[in-house]
Amino acid sequence: QFATPRADRSQHHHSGWGDMNTIPVGVAHPVDAIFSVEGQCLPRDHAQALQQSLCVLFPWLQQDAVAAVMPLKLVDGEGELVALSKRMQLVLRVQSSRMPDVLAVAGREVSVAGCKLRLDKPHFRELRPHATLYAYKVASAGQGELAFMESMNQELARLSIGGERVCGKRSQMTVSGQVLETFSLMLHALPPDQYVRLQQFGLGPHRLWGCGVFVP
Repeated sequence: QFATPRADRSQHHHSGWGDMNTIPVGVAHPVDAIFSVEGQCLPRDHAQALQQSLCVLFPWLQQDAVAAVMPLKLVDGEGELVALSKRMQLVLRVQSSRMPDVLAVAGREVSVAGCKLRLDKPHFRELRPHATLYAYKVASAGQGELAFMESMNQELARLSIGGERVCGKRSQMTVSGQVLETFSLMLHALPPDQYVRLQQFGLGPHRLWGCGVFVP
């Protein structure tokens, strides 16, 4: 399921691009595309509907090995629909070669489970170097924290990533009528080549549903 990192992918944090709104030539590593979002509300359990809408807008998302959608930060509360703040942002992690495709959708509207969202012109940000990284939710292959951490340790070993691991909040999301268990996860004391690689490849499946995506 997961690509093996090539040796040439470990140095991407030394690119020296300067202005991230200019499109670099011949650079293939991931960047974060950050959209301001205008909309009224979203379903609380919206991950699958958002992924489906974004894949209509960006048909290449499904085939991009590093593409990911950051979980949207919604306010806590009750009810199936959640009002959106005026500072809502949608963040996509994509190959830098996709920057022109991402810019081309500025001002477009998408429908997420019947809720309209307008995507303003994005700006771009390199993956940030940081020895402590956090994922809001990582999909679990088994049930419970012990099974989750065992699978994460195996995955981290395959990616040659060490560091200290701290399992956090357990939560659930509903996808195709099935309940998916997730945990938050923090890794710290990571050396530079490893924190870049962890942000590139993430952990676990369902990156387009907001799972396994790490940020400082």
